Amino acid sequence: MDTLVSYTGPEDTGDGSARLTLDSPHNRNALSSRLVAQLHAGLRDAAADPNVRVVVLGHTGNTFCAGADLSEASSGDPGDLAADRAREMAALLRAIVECPRPVIATVDGHVRAGGMGMIGACDIAVAGPASTFALTEARIGVAPSIISLTLLPKLSPRAAARYYLTGEKFGAAEAAAIGLITLAVENAADVEATVAGLVSDLRRGSPQGLAASKALTTAAVLAGFDRDAERLSVASARMFVSDEAREGMLAFLQKRPPSWSG
Repeated sequence: MDTLVSYTGPEDTGDGSARLTLDSPHNRNALSSRLVAQLHAGLRDAAADPNVRVVVLGHTGNTFCAGADLSEASSGDPGDLAADRAREMAALLRAIVECPRPVIATVDGHVRAGGMGMIGACDIAVAGPASTFALTEARIGVAPSIISLTLLPKLSPRAAARYYLTGEKFGAAEAAAIGLITLAVENAADVEATVAGLVSDLRRGSPQGLAASKALTTAAVLAGFDRDAERLSVASARMFVSDEAREGMLAFLQKRPPSWSG
């Protein structure tokens, strides 16, 4: 099986961190079923290793994550399949939130769709100057349903309304200002140094202290998953197989303006 998520343990990093690197640049680190499974496995390995104090989630290529892999072949009822993919996304985001180790996202590339949800799920996020962010779902006839579980607790309400509705692109400085990321780094060469500093600070915490402190910050987010994840999965699936969404995705692929009914 191809390695789509590389895992580097603390015996190799030397700083108490486990590094999970999204390594499928040919499709912009899209969330294929295999990549998601490998990411789950990496999170489990990190949580089970007593020498891991922090997980660093990074990427290769110029895109952190472009969202779901729409090229995956599938058969069966489209609505059921869309609901299953939504549940798969919710499970991945929850796994990041529930990880007993702090998770730092390190980004210097484009972030869209499910990638935005992953950033929201991480405890700390650092982004470099090549980073761009956008929530373009409304432009193709759907909504950022599942990823709202991790985004809405982080974003300011005004920023959420603006970027959910306009779909406009913004950079790392704006992402920090609205609460999506923790730190915007002006020079690409300084991204790793910034992450290294955070890892060093986190290593000063005890495993118990870090896990309990993280749990305080994630309790409300997990309550949102318990309350809303299944409802949002079903709603997302209905939108995904609608006529509007089909037109929106076709227009996107054909690089033309969509023709909305009404």
